[in-house]
Amino acid sequence: MQLVGCVSAQTSIRVATFNVSMEADNYRASEASQNQNDPTLLFKHLATGDNQQIKNIAQIIQRVRPDIILLNEFDYSSDPSLGPEAFIKNYLNVSQQGQASIDYPYFYYGPVNTGVASGVDLNNDGKLENSGGDAFGYGRYAGQYGMLLLSRYPIHMQDVRTFQTFLWKDMPDNSLSKIKNTDGSAWYSAEAMEVLRLSSKSHWDIPVDVDGKIVHVLASHPTPPVFDGPENRNGFRNHDEIQFWNDYLSSGEQANYIYDDKGDIGGFSGERFVILGDLNASPDAGDGQRTMMADLLAHPLVSQLSLPTSLGGKESKPDDPNAQYHTAAWGLGVDYVITSKAGFSSLDAGVFWPGENESGKELVADRKSSSDHRMVWRELSLR
Repeated sequence: MQLVGCVSAQTSIRVATFNVSMEADNYRASEASQNQNDPTLLFKHLATGDNQQIKNIAQIIQRVRPDIILLNEFDYSSDPSLGPEAFIKNYLNVSQQGQASIDYPYFYYGPVNTGVASGVDLNNDGKLENSGGDAFGYGRYAGQYGMLLLSRYPIHMQDVRTFQTFLWKDMPDNSLSKIKNTDGSAWYSAEAMEVLRLSSKSHWDIPVDVDGKIVHVLASHPTPPVFDGPENRNGFRNHDEIQFWNDYLSSGEQANYIYDDKGDIGGFSGERFVILGDLNASPDAGDGQRTMMADLLAHPLVSQLSLPTSLGGKESKPDDPNAQYHTAAWGLGVDYVITSKAGFSSLDAGVFWPGENESGKELVADRKSSSDHRMVWRELSLR
Protein backbone atom coordinates (compact mmCIF):
# COMPACT_ATOMS: atom_id res chain seq x y z
CA MET A 1 0.00 0.00 0.00
CA GLN A 2 1.43 3.36 -1.00
CA LEU A 3 0.64 6.46 1.00
CA VAL A 4 1.54 9.87 -0.33
CA GLY A 5 2.49 12.67 2.00
CA CYS A 6 -0.04 15.31 2.93
CA VAL A 7 -0.53 17.96 0.26
CA SER A 8 -0.30 21.62 1.11
CA ALA A 9 -1.21 22.20 4.77
CA GLN A 10 -2.83 25.43 3.53
CA THR A 11 -5.74 23.53 2.03
CA SER A 12 -5.86 19.93 3.21
CA ILE A 13 -5.32 17.77 6.27
CA ARG A 14 -5.06 14.09 6.95
CA VAL A 15 -7.08 13.00 9.99
CA ALA A 16 -6.82 9.59 11.62
CA THR A 17 -7.92 7.41 14.50
CA PHE A 18 -5.96 4.49 15.94
CA ASN A 19 -6.68 2.22 18.90
CA VAL A 20 -3.06 1.59 19.87
CA SER A 21 -3.58 -0.68 22.94
CA MET A 22 -1.00 1.40 24.80
CA GLU A 23 -2.20 0.57 28.30
CA ALA A 24 -0.27 -1.12 31.08
CA ASP A 25 -1.92 -4.53 30.82
CA ASN A 26 -0.68 -4.79 27.23
CA TYR A 27 2.89 -5.05 28.55
CA ARG A 28 2.32 -7.35 31.54
CA ALA A 29 3.47 -10.56 29.84
CA SER A 30 6.89 -9.07 29.10
CA GLU A 31 7.52 -8.03 32.70
CA ALA A 32 8.99 -9.86 35.66
CA SER A 33 6.31 -11.43 37.83
CA GLN A 34 6.67 -8.78 40.55
CA ASN A 35 5.86 -6.06 38.01
CA GLN A 36 2.79 -7.67 36.48
CA ASN A 37 0.28 -5.39 38.20
CA ASP A 38 2.25 -2.16 37.79
CA PRO A 39 -0.16 0.47 36.36
CA THR A 40 2.78 2.60 35.15
CA LEU A 41 4.20 0.06 32.69
CA LEU A 42 3.31 2.14 29.62
CA PHE A 43 5.12 5.18 30.98
CA LYS A 44 8.22 3.10 31.78
CA HIS A 45 8.34 1.80 28.22
CA LEU A 46 7.74 5.29 26.80
CA ALA A 47 10.75 6.57 28.73
CA THR A 48 13.15 4.08 27.14
CA GLY A 49 12.36 4.57 23.45
CA ASP A 50 13.18 0.92 22.77
CA ASN A 51 9.91 -1.01 23.05
CA GLN A 52 9.47 -2.69 19.67
CA GLN A 53 5.67 -2.74 19.75
CA ILE A 54 5.56 1.00 20.43
CA LYS A 55 8.25 1.60 17.78
CA ASN A 56 6.02 -0.20 15.27
CA ILE A 57 3.06 1.98 16.24
CA ALA A 58 5.25 5.05 15.77
CA GLN A 59 6.35 3.74 12.37
CA ILE A 60 2.74 3.34 11.26
CA ILE A 61 2.07 6.95 12.27
CA GLN A 62 5.21 8.06 10.42
CA ARG A 63 4.12 6.17 7.30
CA VAL A 64 0.57 7.58 7.21
CA ARG A 65 1.61 11.00 8.55
CA PRO A 66 -1.74 12.29 9.84
CA ASP A 67 -1.97 15.95 10.78
CA ILE A 68 -4.48 15.14 13.51
CA ILE A 69 -4.77 11.72 15.13
CA LEU A 70 -6.79 10.33 18.02
CA LEU A 71 -5.16 7.50 19.95
CA ASN A 72 -7.54 5.27 21.89
CA GLU A 73 -6.30 3.11 24.77
CA PHE A 74 -3.41 5.40 25.66
CA ASP A 75 -3.15 5.45 29.47
CA TYR A 76 -3.80 8.78 31.18
CA SER A 77 -1.52 10.45 33.70
CA SER A 78 -1.90 13.90 35.20
CA ASP A 79 1.75 14.42 34.23
CA PRO A 80 1.87 14.72 30.41
CA SER A 81 5.66 14.38 30.39
CA LEU A 82 5.17 10.68 31.21
CA GLY A 83 2.70 10.00 28.39
CA PRO A 84 2.30 12.18 25.28
CA GLU A 85 5.53 14.11 25.63
CA ALA A 86 7.60 10.94 26.10
CA PHE A 87 5.86 9.22 23.17
CA ILE A 88 6.48 12.20 20.89
CA LYS A 89 10.10 12.73 21.94
CA ASN A 90 11.29 9.13 22.24
CA TYR A 91 9.35 7.47 19.42
CA LEU A 92 7.65 9.84 16.96
CA ASN A 93 10.57 12.29 16.79
CA VAL A 94 12.89 9.36 16.07
CA SER A 95 13.05 7.77 12.62
CA GLN A 96 11.65 4.25 12.73
CA GLN A 97 13.15 1.91 10.13
CA GLY A 98 14.04 4.75 7.78
CA GLN A 99 10.71 6.56 7.98
CA ALA A 100 10.85 10.32 8.40
CA SER A 101 10.29 11.41 11.97
CA ILE A 102 7.13 13.34 12.75
CA ASP A 103 6.34 15.96 15.36
CA TYR A 104 3.11 16.97 17.07
CA PRO A 105 3.61 20.29 18.87
CA TYR A 106 0.01 20.26 20.16
CA PHE A 107 -1.98 17.65 22.00
CA TYR A 108 -5.05 17.21 24.17
CA TYR A 109 -4.80 14.71 27.02
CA GLY A 110 -7.55 14.62 29.63
CA PRO A 111 -8.91 12.44 32.43
CA VAL A 112 -11.28 9.56 31.72
CA ASN A 113 -13.78 7.51 33.73
CA THR A 114 -12.01 4.16 33.47
CA GLY A 115 -10.82 2.90 36.83
CA VAL A 116 -12.40 5.83 38.71
CA ALA A 117 -14.31 4.61 41.77
CA SER A 118 -18.07 5.17 41.67
CA GLY A 119 -18.67 4.38 45.33
CA VAL A 120 -21.45 1.97 44.32
CA ASP A 121 -21.62 -1.77 43.57
CA LEU A 122 -22.23 -1.38 39.83
CA ASN A 123 -21.61 -4.99 38.77
CA ASN A 124 -23.92 -6.44 41.44
CA ASP A 125 -21.39 -8.94 42.81
CA GLY A 126 -22.08 -7.95 46.41
CA LYS A 127 -18.67 -6.31 46.83
CA LEU A 128 -17.73 -2.65 46.66
CA GLU A 129 -14.43 -2.14 44.90
CA ASN A 130 -12.51 0.97 43.89
CA SER A 131 -11.83 -0.18 40.33
CA GLY A 132 -12.84 -2.87 37.85
CA GLY A 133 -16.57 -3.41 37.46
CA ASP A 134 -17.46 -0.85 40.13
CA ALA A 135 -15.59 1.99 38.42
CA PHE A 136 -17.47 4.55 36.29
CA GLY A 137 -15.77 2.87 33.33
CA TYR A 138 -14.17 -0.55 33.56
CA GLY A 139 -10.49 -0.30 34.41
CA ARG A 140 -8.00 -1.88 36.75
CA TYR A 141 -6.61 1.54 37.63
CA ALA A 142 -7.61 5.15 37.05
CA GLY A 143 -6.75 6.32 33.54
CA GLN A 144 -6.52 2.90 31.91
CA TYR A 145 -7.66 2.88 28.24
CA GLY A 146 -7.46 6.67 28.08
CA MET A 147 -7.40 8.92 25.00
CA LEU A 148 -4.86 11.26 23.44
CA LEU A 149 -5.28 13.69 20.54
CA LEU A 150 -2.10 14.68 18.70
CA SER A 151 -2.14 17.65 16.34
CA ARG A 152 0.22 19.53 14.05
CA TYR A 153 -2.16 22.49 14.32
CA PRO A 154 -2.98 24.63 17.37
CA ILE A 155 -5.78 23.57 19.69
CA HIS A 156 -8.10 26.18 21.21
CA MET A 157 -7.69 24.75 24.69
CA GLN A 158 -10.01 27.32 26.30
CA ASP A 159 -12.88 26.16 24.06
CA VAL A 160 -12.50 22.40 24.57
CA ARG A 161 -15.70 20.79 25.85
CA THR A 162 -15.54 17.53 27.82
CA PHE A 163 -18.43 15.39 29.03
CA GLN A 164 -16.72 13.00 31.43
CA THR A 165 -19.15 13.59 34.31
CA PHE A 166 -22.40 13.79 32.34
CA LEU A 167 -24.88 11.48 34.08
CA TRP A 168 -26.48 8.72 32.08
CA LYS A 169 -29.87 9.33 33.72
CA ASP A 170 -29.92 12.86 32.30
CA MET A 171 -30.11 11.63 28.70
CA PRO A 172 -33.75 11.62 27.55
CA ASP A 173 -35.06 8.21 26.46
CA ASN A 174 -31.93 6.56 27.85
CA SER A 175 -31.52 2.80 28.03
CA LEU A 176 -31.17 2.50 31.80
CA SER A 177 -34.75 1.29 32.22
CA LYS A 178 -34.10 -1.52 29.69
CA ILE A 179 -31.27 -3.04 31.71
CA LYS A 180 -32.98 -5.76 33.74
CA ASN A 181 -32.29 -8.95 35.62
CA THR A 182 -33.79 -12.18 34.32
CA ASP A 183 -36.72 -11.77 36.73
CA GLY A 184 -37.57 -8.40 35.19
CA SER A 185 -36.27 -6.27 38.03
CA ALA A 186 -33.93 -3.35 37.39
CA TRP A 187 -30.27 -4.35 37.14
CA TYR A 188 -28.95 -1.09 38.57
CA SER A 189 -29.98 0.04 42.02
CA ALA A 190 -31.59 3.44 42.47
CA GLU A 191 -28.33 4.57 44.08
CA ALA A 192 -26.32 3.41 41.04
CA MET A 193 -28.65 5.15 38.58
CA GLU A 194 -28.13 8.44 40.43
CA VAL A 195 -24.35 8.43 40.02
CA LEU A 196 -23.57 6.40 36.89
CA ARG A 197 -21.94 8.44 34.16
CA LEU A 198 -22.80 7.95 30.51
CA SER A 199 -19.30 7.89 29.08
CA SER A 200 -17.14 4.88 29.85
CA LYS A 201 -14.06 7.04 29.11
CA SER A 202 -15.11 10.55 28.06
CA HIS A 203 -16.58 12.47 25.15
CA TRP A 204 -14.53 15.42 23.88
CA ASP A 205 -15.18 18.32 21.51
CA ILE A 206 -11.72 19.70 20.65
CA PRO A 207 -11.47 22.75 18.35
CA VAL A 208 -8.34 22.62 16.16
CA ASP A 209 -7.30 25.75 14.26
CA VAL A 210 -6.24 24.79 10.72
CA ASP A 211 -4.97 27.99 9.10
CA GLY A 212 -7.78 30.00 10.66
CA LYS A 213 -10.50 27.43 10.00
CA ILE A 214 -11.82 25.54 13.02
CA VAL A 215 -12.15 21.77 12.86
CA HIS A 216 -14.01 20.27 15.82
CA VAL A 217 -12.68 16.84 16.73
CA LEU A 218 -15.44 14.84 18.42
CA ALA A 219 -13.58 12.06 20.21
CA SER A 220 -14.79 9.08 22.22
CA HIS A 221 -14.31 5.37 22.88
CA PRO A 222 -17.61 3.76 23.91
CA THR A 223 -17.57 0.59 25.96
CA PRO A 224 -17.55 -2.66 23.98
CA PRO A 225 -21.06 -4.19 23.87
CA VAL A 226 -19.81 -7.43 25.45
CA PHE A 227 -18.24 -8.59 28.74
CA ASP A 228 -21.57 -8.48 30.59
CA GLY A 229 -24.48 -10.88 31.02
CA PRO A 230 -28.06 -11.36 29.82
CA GLU A 231 -28.92 -7.88 31.10
CA ASN A 232 -26.70 -6.50 28.27
CA ARG A 233 -25.69 -3.43 30.27
CA ASN A 234 -22.61 -2.82 28.12
CA GLY A 235 -24.60 -3.20 24.92
CA PHE A 236 -27.11 -0.59 26.06
CA ARG A 237 -24.35 1.73 27.25
CA ASN A 238 -22.51 1.46 23.93
CA HIS A 239 -25.77 2.39 22.20
CA ASP A 240 -26.31 5.47 24.32
CA GLU A 241 -22.67 6.60 24.14
CA ILE A 242 -23.00 6.71 20.35
CA GLN A 243 -26.50 8.21 20.57
CA PHE A 244 -24.89 11.07 22.48
CA TRP A 245 -23.13 12.22 19.28
CA ASN A 246 -26.39 11.94 17.30
CA ASP A 247 -28.04 14.22 19.84
CA TYR A 248 -25.03 16.55 20.15
CA LEU A 249 -25.13 17.26 16.42
CA SER A 250 -28.89 17.87 16.40
CA SER A 251 -30.36 21.30 16.89
CA GLY A 252 -33.00 22.45 19.33
CA GLU A 253 -34.51 20.36 22.08
CA GLN A 254 -32.75 17.13 21.11
CA ALA A 255 -29.45 18.64 22.30
CA ASN A 256 -30.67 20.97 25.04
CA TYR A 257 -30.29 18.33 27.74
CA ILE A 258 -26.52 18.16 27.24
CA TYR A 259 -24.19 19.83 29.74
CA ASP A 260 -20.41 19.69 29.75
CA ASP A 261 -17.95 19.46 32.62
CA LYS A 262 -17.89 23.26 32.93
CA GLY A 263 -21.70 23.38 33.19
CA ASP A 264 -22.30 24.87 29.74
CA ILE A 265 -25.54 23.71 28.12
CA GLY A 266 -26.34 22.59 24.58
CA GLY A 267 -24.96 20.75 21.61
CA PHE A 268 -22.64 21.42 18.71
CA SER A 269 -22.37 25.03 17.54
CA GLY A 270 -19.59 24.93 14.98
CA GLU A 271 -19.39 24.18 11.26
CA ARG A 272 -16.74 21.52 10.52
CA PHE A 273 -16.43 18.40 12.62
CA VAL A 274 -14.75 15.02 12.47
CA ILE A 275 -15.99 12.18 14.69
CA LEU A 276 -13.02 10.02 15.64
CA GLY A 277 -12.63 6.87 17.69
CA ASP A 278 -13.04 3.20 18.26
CA LEU A 279 -16.82 3.24 18.61
CA ASN A 280 -17.00 -0.52 19.22
CA ALA A 281 -19.96 -0.82 16.86
CA SER A 282 -20.71 -1.68 13.26
CA PRO A 283 -23.85 -0.89 11.26
CA ASP A 284 -23.98 -4.39 9.75
CA ALA A 285 -22.42 -6.95 12.10
CA GLY A 286 -21.28 -7.69 15.64
CA ASP A 287 -22.84 -7.75 19.10
CA GLY A 288 -23.80 -4.09 19.30
CA GLN A 289 -27.20 -2.60 18.59
CA ARG A 290 -26.54 -1.64 15.00
CA THR A 291 -29.25 0.94 14.44
CA MET A 292 -27.56 3.76 16.32
CA MET A 293 -24.34 3.36 14.32
CA ALA A 294 -26.33 3.43 11.10
CA ASP A 295 -28.19 6.49 12.38
CA LEU A 296 -24.94 8.32 13.12
CA LEU A 297 -23.54 7.57 9.66
CA ALA A 298 -26.82 8.82 8.14
CA HIS A 299 -27.08 11.97 10.29
CA PRO A 300 -28.14 15.01 8.20
CA LEU A 301 -24.91 16.84 9.08
CA VAL A 302 -22.65 13.90 8.25
CA SER A 303 -21.08 13.51 4.82
CA GLN A 304 -22.32 10.31 3.20
CA LEU A 305 -18.94 8.85 2.23
CA SER A 306 -17.99 5.25 1.57
CA LEU A 307 -16.13 3.62 4.45
CA PRO A 308 -12.36 3.31 3.94
CA THR A 309 -10.97 -0.05 2.82
CA SER A 310 -7.76 -2.08 2.88
CA LEU A 311 -6.34 -5.00 0.96
CA GLY A 312 -5.09 -6.59 4.17
CA GLY A 313 -8.57 -6.59 5.66
CA LYS A 314 -10.00 -8.13 2.52
CA GLU A 315 -7.35 -10.86 2.51
CA SER A 316 -7.84 -11.63 6.20
CA LYS A 317 -11.37 -12.95 5.61
CA PRO A 318 -11.71 -13.66 1.87
CA ASP A 319 -15.21 -15.10 2.26
CA ASP A 320 -16.60 -12.01 4.01
CA PRO A 321 -17.74 -9.29 1.58
CA ASN A 322 -17.39 -6.69 4.35
CA ALA A 323 -13.81 -7.66 5.25
CA GLN A 324 -12.34 -4.83 3.16
CA TYR A 325 -14.00 -2.39 5.60
CA HIS A 326 -12.76 -4.12 8.77
CA THR A 327 -10.57 -2.15 11.13
CA ALA A 328 -9.95 -4.77 13.81
CA ALA A 329 -8.05 -8.04 13.48
CA TRP A 330 -10.95 -9.95 14.97
CA GLY A 331 -13.14 -9.01 12.02
CA LEU A 332 -15.31 -5.91 12.34
CA GLY A 333 -15.24 -2.30 11.23
CA VAL A 334 -15.42 -0.37 14.51
CA ASP A 335 -12.96 2.52 14.10
CA TYR A 336 -14.20 5.65 12.35
CA VAL A 337 -13.28 8.95 10.75
CA ILE A 338 -16.72 10.49 10.14
CA THR A 339 -16.79 13.97 8.64
CA SER A 340 -19.27 16.82 8.38
CA LYS A 341 -20.87 17.76 5.08
CA ALA A 342 -20.00 21.36 5.80
CA GLY A 343 -16.51 22.67 5.26
CA PHE A 344 -14.84 19.60 3.73
CA SER A 345 -14.27 17.71 0.51
CA SER A 346 -12.85 14.21 0.88
CA LEU A 347 -9.73 13.58 -1.20
CA ASP A 348 -8.71 10.08 -0.11
CA ALA A 349 -9.14 7.55 2.69
CA GLY A 350 -7.83 4.21 3.85
CA VAL A 351 -7.18 1.67 6.56
CA PHE A 352 -3.54 0.90 7.30
CA TRP A 353 -3.70 -2.85 6.81
CA PRO A 354 -1.16 -3.83 4.15
CA GLY A 355 -1.87 -6.86 2.01
CA GLU A 356 0.42 -9.83 1.66
CA ASN A 357 2.53 -8.17 -1.03
CA GLU A 358 2.41 -4.61 0.32
CA SER A 359 5.04 -2.75 2.31
CA GLY A 360 4.58 -2.67 6.07
CA LYS A 361 2.67 -5.93 6.47
CA GLU A 362 5.05 -6.94 9.30
CA LEU A 363 3.69 -4.04 11.37
CA VAL A 364 0.29 -5.72 11.62
CA ALA A 365 1.39 -9.35 11.49
CA ASP A 366 -0.16 -10.17 14.86
CA ARG A 367 -1.42 -8.62 18.09
CA LYS A 368 2.10 -8.11 19.48
CA SER A 369 3.34 -6.35 16.35
CA SER A 370 1.35 -3.19 17.07
CA SER A 371 -2.34 -3.49 17.99
CA ASP A 372 -5.41 -5.59 17.28
CA HIS A 373 -6.88 -2.47 15.60
CA ARG A 374 -5.78 -0.70 12.44
CA MET A 375 -5.32 3.01 11.83
CA VAL A 376 -8.14 4.60 9.82
CA TRP A 377 -7.42 7.85 8.00
CA ARG A 378 -9.06 10.32 5.68
CA GLU A 379 -7.57 13.21 3.74
CA LEU A 380 -9.77 16.27 3.62
CA SER A 381 -9.72 19.52 1.70
CA LEU A 382 -11.00 22.44 3.77
CA ARG A 383 -13.39 24.86 2.17
